[in-house]
Amino acid sequence: MTPAPAADPVVAAEPTAVADAAELFRALTGSAPAGVWSAPGRANLIGEHTDYNDGFVLPFAIQHRTAAAARLRADGRIRVASTFASEPVEVALDDLDALFPATGSGTRTPGDTAPATVPEWAAYPLGIAWALRALIPAWAAATLPGVEIAIASDVPVGAGLSSSAAIEGAAASALNELWGLGLDPVTLAQAGRRAENEAVGAPTGIMDQMASMLGHADAAVFLDCRSLETRSIPLGFAEAGLEVLVIDTGVKHAHSTGGYGERRASCERGAAALGIAALRDATPADLPRAAELLDEVDFRRVRHVVTEDQRVLDTVAALAADGPRAIGDLLVASHASLRDDFEVSIPELDAAVEAALAHGAIGARMTGGGFGGAAIALVDHGSVERVSDAVRRAFADAGFAEPHLFTVTPSDGPRRDV
Repeated sequence: MTPAPAADPVVAAEPTAVADAAELFRALTGSAPAGVWSAPGRANLIGEHTDYNDGFVLPFAIQHRTAAAARLRADGRIRVASTFASEPVEVALDDLDALFPATGSGTRTPGDTAPATVPEWAAYPLGIAWALRALIPAWAAATLPGVEIAIASDVPVGAGLSSSAAIEGAAASALNELWGLGLDPVTLAQAGRRAENEAVGAPTGIMDQMASMLGHADAAVFLDCRSLETRSIPLGFAEAGLEVLVIDTGVKHAHSTGGYGERRASCERGAAALGIAALRDATPADLPRAAELLDEVDFRRVRHVVTEDQRVLDTVAALAADGPRAIGDLLVASHASLRDDFEVSIPELDAAVEAALAHGAIGARMTGGGFGGAAIALVDHGSVERVSDAVRRAFADAGFAEPHLFTVTPSDGPRRDV
């Protein structure tokens, strides 16, 4: 057996995003920002690929955050900079409509984003500015002052922890206050989804933005993605002696590439065949009819969504009745469905889940959109190192790159830090 690589810490490093954003702002402008706002990434406990089907999800905000240091400027232009880009991007606010023309469909064709002069990272904060301006009268939008924004993040990119929604939430929080818009968190989340759909070109649902904007410490956000009604669900992990271990495979994913959009198209075909508005309206009793109406691939996509919605409801009930130790089997079933029916897992995610379960995890599943990213495992506090070492050994034996393991804590949503 291949020896496990030297263990990396499973406790997250001290966050630096707020300080990093402020430092970048000073380097960019030569002076201090008016403030620094931050928003968290999220881990999804259960409910994967249900959000854009009007279904149910159960994510929680995590302690990893993205920060936006910002200040108004007088010339009607917006300049954005990031610690993960070498050059800032600057455009006139009045040019945002030309960069991100509304499609009328709620989504752009994946890859059909802003002109090549705007890199994808910049489409997130610029898209937020565009979406927020669209929420106010044109005469008011025309009078908005320009803004400088510098962005830094502690959220791992491409790990399925919603680094994109954290950028959107931080930028939206900054602009909401600086521009005096007075918008509520749900409206800001909707602006984030519009930016991601129409500015970036990623056909995602609204789960990530709602989880980031509405997170609370020690709780998950139960979200009805049709009505946007939410409920805070106590998780009780700490009281039960449990930790959420994130296993970042290091395999990067991108929502704006084809696999995600193909799954969404399958779901839309399934709903149309069943004569319903969205798969949220189907129940397990409808699956035999779906099998008759759909080809084998589309049927399996539909089966995942319908059964995953039920697993979310069952998880909420189990947490209330019996606590977090009762949800392990539901997490395992979710992963199996994502692997076999929705086919968005990869060998590294499967290895992470299998190794964690074999060495004492109560439950484990891939989290996020798939095609890479991370898995989560619900682990006894005293078993974190043992499970982590087992995962590292499994990756080494399989010839995979060493994973990055760390624990996450259900945390609060956006805030002004400075």
